[in-house]
Order: sequence, then C-alpha cells, then structure tokens
Amino acid sequence: MKTLKELLVGVSLQRVVGSLEVEVNALHFDSRKVQPGDLFIAQRGVSVDGHEYIPRAVAAGAKVVVCETLSGEVGEDVTYVVVGDSSEALGIMASNYYDRPSCRLKLVGVTGTNGKTTTATLLYELARLAGCKAGLLSTVCNYIGEEKIPATHTTPDALAINEYMARMVECGCEYCFMEVSSHAIHQKRIAGLDFDGAIFSNITHDHLDYHKTFKAYIEAKKAFFDGLPEHAFALTNADDKNGLVMLQNTIARKYTYSCKTMADFRARVVEKRLDGTLLKLDGEEVWTKFTGDFNAYNLLAVYASACLLGFAKDKVLEWVSLLVPVAGRFETMISPQGVMAVVDYAHTPDAIENVLETISGLKTRGNKVITVVGAGGDRDKTKRPEMADAACRYSDQVVLTSDNPRSEEPEDIIRDMQAGVKADCRDKVLVIPDRRQAIAEAITMASKGDIILIAGKGHENYQEIKGVKYHFDDKEEVGKVFASLNNR
Repeated sequence: MKTLKELLVGVSLQRVVGSLEVEVNALHFDSRKVQPGDLFIAQRGVSVDGHEYIPRAVAAGAKVVVCETLSGEVGEDVTYVVVGDSSEALGIMASNYYDRPSCRLKLVGVTGTNGKTTTATLLYELARLAGCKAGLLSTVCNYIGEEKIPATHTTPDALAINEYMARMVECGCEYCFMEVSSHAIHQKRIAGLDFDGAIFSNITHDHLDYHKTFKAYIEAKKAFFDGLPEHAFALTNADDKNGLVMLQNTIARKYTYSCKTMADFRARVVEKRLDGTLLKLDGEEVWTKFTGDFNAYNLLAVYASACLLGFAKDKVLEWVSLLVPVAGRFETMISPQGVMAVVDYAHTPDAIENVLETISGLKTRGNKVITVVGAGGDRDKTKRPEMADAACRYSDQVVLTSDNPRSEEPEDIIRDMQAGVKADCRDKVLVIPDRRQAIAEAITMASKGDIILIAGKGHENYQEIKGVKYHFDDKEEVGKVFASLNNR
C-alpha cells in the first residue's frame, strides 16, 4: 500500500482536490476492476474515453481519481488529481507503486518494424548462457526468470510491465529485455521506465492504420530514443535510411551497427547454408544456426548490445554460436519427399521480401519457391497490395489466403492484396481463402527440392475470426500434410 503522495512522485500535476495523504490499495485504468480503496486513472483511448467511467469507479469505491479534465459533481471522500496526460501519469505511478523495479534491472528495449522479437529473445537467451537471471517481455512469450507467461501484446500495459519487472527483481533477475512497439511508445506505456539501452532494427511499411502517416510512425520510434537517460546506450542500424534519425536528439551514448558500411559494430556474411550462416563479427568468424541476411542484422544487434552491457567479446562470440532461432521465425520443416516448408511471422512487405530473398538465394536451380500469404483484418490496409507484390516478385507460385481476418471478410482482404498483383504475375497466383486448404494445396503442388514459405502467423497458434480465436498452428498444419503424404 502506498500513499497518493508517494505514487505521484515525478508526475506533473495541474490540480489536486482532496488529500494527498490518502492510502491507495491498487491502481486501475479499467473501472470494472476497481474495489474500495483503489485508485482509478481515466485514460483517453483510441475508441474509449476513460473519463466516461469515473462515476462507475467512484461508485465501486475508488478513493482517488486521476484524470485530465474534471467536470460535474465530485464524490465525497474522493481525491481528484488533474494531470496533463493520464497515460504518462499511469506509467510513472505504476513504477512508483512497484518501487521502481526498472531501476533495479539492466533494462534494454528493442524497437523497429522487423526483428524485435528475435533480438529481444536472443538477448534473453544470451544472458542465460552467461549464467545470469533475466526477464523477457515479447510478442511470443514473457519470461520472469524461468517462469513462462503467455503474451497478449507486443508490449504490455504500464501496470503489467511494472508488475512483471517487480517479480523479476524479486526472483533475482539482473536483466530485462523487452520489445517496445510504436503503439506502446505513443500510448506512453513505457513512461517511468529507466532504460539502460535501446536498439533500433529498421522501419518499414506497417501500422499506418494507427499512426496514419509514415512520418508519425518514425516519430513514435524516435520518441523512445529521445527519452533515454544519459547513462543508457542508443544502438541503431546504420544501414536503415532512418537509422541515424533515431540518434539525432538523444542524450544517451550513441552507437551504430552495419553489414554494409563503417560503423561501431560490423558484420559480414561469409557463407550461407540452409542450416545456418557463417558470419564475420567485428573481424572474428562465428558459425550461427540462423539463415538469412536479416538474421545477420539481428545477431549483430545482439552481439553489439551484449558488448555494450559489459560482456567480454570472446565470450559473446561463443554464446552467439550457441543461440537457436525463435519460434515462428524462419522455422524449417522437411518432408520425407524432400520438400522444405518455412514458417515465418513475416507480415509486412519488407519482411516478406527479406525472407523470400533468403529463400531464393538458397534454392537449387530448377526448383520452385511457393508462397502462402494473407494479411490481417482490421489493420493497415495500405500494405496489403505491397505484400502480394513482394510475394509475386520472389515466388514461382503464390497462394493468397486468410491470416487473422478479425471482423473483416477474408475475401475482401484478399481483393485488396490482388490489387498489388501485376498483370504478368496473375497466372501464378491462386486464391484459397481457407488457410488450412491453402497450406495443403501449396504442399501438394511442390516437388522435391522446392521451398514453401508460409508467411504471416509464425508462432501464433490461433486464427481470429469475428472476435473468436480458433486454434490454428501453421507448423501443425504442415506436419499433418507431410504425414498424410508419407502414408500414401
């Protein structure tokens, strides 16, 4: 239990009506969870304004209400705190409520369109190889030491972030690695956190349904770096055309990494194989179990970050060689007939292009690349035709199908994708809205040596249709078809 005065340390206050000495049991931004003695904070969301639920929170027994505007009747024995930005205030208050756990961890955030999950997860695994206890907040799964907690968002809400970090501190974690999404930055979910490092991977076409413009999307990423403390490191991909933009206003220590130009940390691909890549990291050769140039960047970011955290270079190189791919990121399966399926989370035009470039460079002459791809419903519609175009440019056959249609009709999403299919590519494109059937058809049309990319869902084990999540796992579906073909 904390007093309101303790919770408000660091929060910019505009007005207080009532006592700051009141004791608070818990913090909530959902009025349905409020119990007597709790604090309710009214946030302005994308579709819901929490200010409308202040009366409900007070009726449920809230002792304190934090809001941006105060109007109408005020409840007796309730303290009202008016702030400029409720979301920012929530982040700071959540940190104070849990005794500022991020200050007791070495916290590193990873942002960018692609590569966040792989980079954050591999840093977590590398820290464990180093004999350190660590936590992870990621799209695939959250970890508090060894405890696995299912993930529902790329970056959790501010209360959940600080609760998880407090539990990490409690169980003896020294490090925490987290994905930092553009939504989380814009919504101030990371307010109040003390970062020791930030990594920028890249920025490409995504989330324009939310940010509206590419400029706003870049600015959201940059805001993360702008807010870093002086003691943190800011590490950016110098090969991305917006990479150096991230460093423009930060007071953190600035570093770059590159596979193409001069930088503080450099890598070069020496040899590519289906089962891995030989990299030259800062002049030293190391065999890795990862495939693709995009993974060379991910591993370079991991290597650079580990060195900046103080780990010895020779040990980091050893640990990098032991790391294994993350679930749903270029996971390969081979049928008894010699057909390879690659399951990957690629769900942006750039990610699809990167994965297919890698596959095209690995296939043998005379063999085909077949791509199964869809686009998510209720998300950025402008990337749909670009995704189909990227798939067509690098594939011999393309099957357009359903991803997570959510509230939209799969056929409408596929029509948006078809707009990106050029006239000379139409003959190699099939439309099969049922994803299970699409995967089966792609495998059936493949011959020995062919490579099938199943893109978009990766680690996900569900398909969201009309508000319901049905079990669906691309790897399971591939396995079933491979088994049925083997039994023929």
